[in-house]
Amino acid sequence: MNTSTLIQKVWNFCHTLRDDGVGYGDYLEQLTYLLFLKMAHEYAAPPYQRDTRIPKGYDWATLRPLTGEPLEAQYLATLHKLGQQGGMLGAIFFKAQNKIQDPAKLSRLVQMIDEQSWVGMDADTKGDLYEGLLQKNAEDTKSGAGQYFTPRALIQAMVACMRPKPGQTIADPACGTGGFFLAANEWLTGTGPWLRDHGDWLGHETPRLTKTQKQFLRDATFHGNEIVAGTRRMCLMNLVLHGIGDLVGEPSVERADALIAEPRRTVDLVLANPPFGKKSSMTITNEDGEEDRDALTYERQDFWETTSNKQLNFLQHIVSMLNARGRAAVVLPDNVLFEGGAGEKIRKKLLETCDVHTVLRLPTGIFYAQGVKANVVFFDNAPKDGRVHTKGVWFYDLRTNQHFTLKTRPLKLTDLQDFIRCYNPGNRHERVATDRFKFYAYEDLIARDKASLDVFWLKDESLDNLDDLPTPDVLQQEIIEHLEAALSAFRDVAAALPRFAKT
Repeated sequence: MNTSTLIQKVWNFCHTLRDDGVGYGDYLEQLTYLLFLKMAHEYAAPPYQRDTRIPKGYDWATLRPLTGEPLEAQYLATLHKLGQQGGMLGAIFFKAQNKIQDPAKLSRLVQMIDEQSWVGMDADTKGDLYEGLLQKNAEDTKSGAGQYFTPRALIQAMVACMRPKPGQTIADPACGTGGFFLAANEWLTGTGPWLRDHGDWLGHETPRLTKTQKQFLRDATFHGNEIVAGTRRMCLMNLVLHGIGDLVGEPSVERADALIAEPRRTVDLVLANPPFGKKSSMTITNEDGEEDRDALTYERQDFWETTSNKQLNFLQHIVSMLNARGRAAVVLPDNVLFEGGAGEKIRKKLLETCDVHTVLRLPTGIFYAQGVKANVVFFDNAPKDGRVHTKGVWFYDLRTNQHFTLKTRPLKLTDLQDFIRCYNPGNRHERVATDRFKFYAYEDLIARDKASLDVFWLKDESLDNLDDLPTPDVLQQEIIEHLEAALSAFRDVAAALPRFAKT
């Protein structure tokens, strides 16, 4: 079976299951379990003959010949047993459930996976197949999976600006399905269509990796956290299919709240898009069985301020993750740039203790989560010597007079070409101002109300030129985005109001 035929077959079966009410996310999970078992089976056979640590009687060879109810029963027993194991096995099968209720369709899926040799398949092929399913899952707004999926063009632009090098460690404290890790891996190995198509203007040169560097890239480069078990499962499988990590051993992504404690290690690079939503919270069930949500704060000695604002906590945590020469590129919502109180104090400390050198103001309409106005903030760690390390910040406005939607005009890497050129990754200290790229000195920024970094200077041309309005579908999407953003802000205000006892 050739590659295109296999991909079409996997997609077609997904549509068959959707007719039975099995969504992309559920299909992805079942595909993950079965792919893991099949690949482990292949590794256990010649020429590899590896110990995959799968208990006898719960492996692919036991599952494969069964049909009907015996297959369903064995599959359930396998999921339960492997979920109790340690290492990567336990991570993949943690709280695994069978979402395919028709044994005949489960049998067809098993046979489809069994027909293909997955270990020998090109990493780009099987990786792209899985990534495609992840993107379809993100586009399915009912599933809510879009909050874990960052637009790949934006990730690629951030990686192109940061230019990771062999031997560097890279972390993401809220890694979702692993998009930043995959793009960084592609940059370091010279793989991926985006580099083949745009490598010239990106200034990419594939490094010649030694055997030691290749092993480090596979096993020790990436470190992540993902608190949602199902998303973590997909992330780990996504990485393995792209040649990162191993079926045997410890997972590189922890299933833990990254904010709960100081990081156990510091890293060279942090690339992240922390989850949207301002408030950290936990659900409390009272004596009457009623649920309530209490604001969750993190008491950390290394944090500048204690706050229940999740975005501000992630920003503080990311600073603590950087080693002496560490660098970060982080997607943050607008409120982090202008909010008062703890937000103002944290911004001032960030400008003082780090070199905050670039802010990319992102357009609306590029995220699967509605109502998001966001930016990418680039900063470098600096010595803790009491001096102010931010001399000034360069702002690039990709928002004003820019109109994108997820379906009719999605963000492409070429839309970020001018920003990457202005960023000048080869030497960011030699930059030239343009209409969209402006420099603001530290003294001017700190003198602004609340030390706001919510800076804009371009005029919205659509306000004056009614003949040059965006298309109706774009206007409709922008209205939805603005309404969602307003609703989100109102919810935050309502959540902050004191609760009154029921009368």
